[in-house]
Amino acid sequence: MTEPGQAGAYLALFSEIGFVLLVATLLGALGGYWIDKQLGSLPILTIVGFLAGAAIGARAMYRLVTRFLARFD
Repeated sequence: MTEPGQAGAYLALFSEIGFVLLVATLLGALGGYWIDKQLGSLPILTIVGFLAGAAIGARAMYRLVTRFLARFD
């Protein structure tokens, strides 16, 4: 069971995780789409940008969680 003060911290962590994943993936996909439009190579770089953004978001999520858990140890 979590202590009363920790519930807000967990809520902030989960909302930050969602926001980071959304923004990183969206920026990667939009960046890939923009480059695809410039080169006329749809959808190759859009998919690459999406996957790169998702990987960057997953790495950021890992860093957020490990930093969060280190504070409570």
